[in-house]
Amino acid sequence: MAVTPPAAGRADPAVQLTTLPGWRQFTAAVPSIPDLLPEQDWLALEDGKRAAHDEERLEHHSRLVVVQTPVIGRIITQGGNLIRMNRLAHYGRSGLMVSGPARTGKTTAVTQLGKTAELMHRQRNPGSRDDIPVIYITVPPAATGKMIATEIARFLGLPVPRRANITDVIESVCGICLDTRVTMIIVDELHNLDMTTRAGAEASDTLKYFSERLPATFVYSGIGLDRGAMLAGPRGDQVAGRFTLIPASAFTPGQEWSALIAAIEGSLRLYHHKDGSLVTLADYLHRRTRGMIGSLLWLLRDASCQAILGGTEKITRKSLDQIAIDMTAQAPPPRTAPKR
Repeated sequence: MAVTPPAAGRADPAVQLTTLPGWRQFTAAVPSIPDLLPEQDWLALEDGKRAAHDEERLEHHSRLVVVQTPVIGRIITQGGNLIRMNRLAHYGRSGLMVSGPARTGKTTAVTQLGKTAELMHRQRNPGSRDDIPVIYITVPPAATGKMIATEIARFLGLPVPRRANITDVIESVCGICLDTRVTMIIVDELHNLDMTTRAGAEASDTLKYFSERLPATFVYSGIGLDRGAMLAGPRGDQVAGRFTLIPASAFTPGQEWSALIAAIEGSLRLYHHKDGSLVTLADYLHRRTRGMIGSLLWLLRDASCQAILGGTEKITRKSLDQIAIDMTAQAPPPRTAPKR
């Protein structure tokens, strides 16, 4: 199971992925993992230097790593295939849909796909500094067609006058997308689009219109997209006919879950942590997190930082017991109907 290290340096938390500067900062991030010093050298550090070293490790553990799970691998492979097939298609372009419960790594997966697509575009087109190959937006609650178009315009940095109508916004967006060779548009949090309302249906039609106007691969991500109104009725039939579904789900106990834990454990930078000790706690970690990668990362990030701040420099079952976790993972498992 491959591991992609987090970015070096300090990212500006005020710059969001849903803006072009934030997205470019994300895609240009240089991988870096802090080194562990020989223990005697670490203990001999002057207070200021030791504090700086510990702060670097705290920042690393607060992000931890992006683990290339099988789902992320499938999404990146399928997304790359779709870009190649859609590039010269005049109509009938296919898209990718990632659907699953909360905390199963959907946003991580689609943003890694977007980052890969961006880097591939830059490699193929060395003089493409002004291109915008990937757009990433999230769907606002109760979204309308104009709101979707405005979100894309906001990513591109286009001003949207208050009195502008949806046609004006769409024309401006399409013009810039064509000029800057957009090849992928990622639409996250798509469950915020309520297809049972007129506004939601209009928003869906707007996304479809963009897909017809632009030679780009559309990627949808959200909770329960495969079992909601998104795929119901004539509009749903059109979406189902154009999109490949990749489900994101919780891990089950077993080899993949243990490999995931081992990959995360390999990125820890703690002086007294015994490598492999987290893998022996795989069943415990599954019970705590219900196999959800988002909950697992939250738990291990917090435990790692507490190990540095508390001076233990290791993660144990006892220290993990002290860490609070998200409410989804803490909730009792759903009851199964008794067999008759």
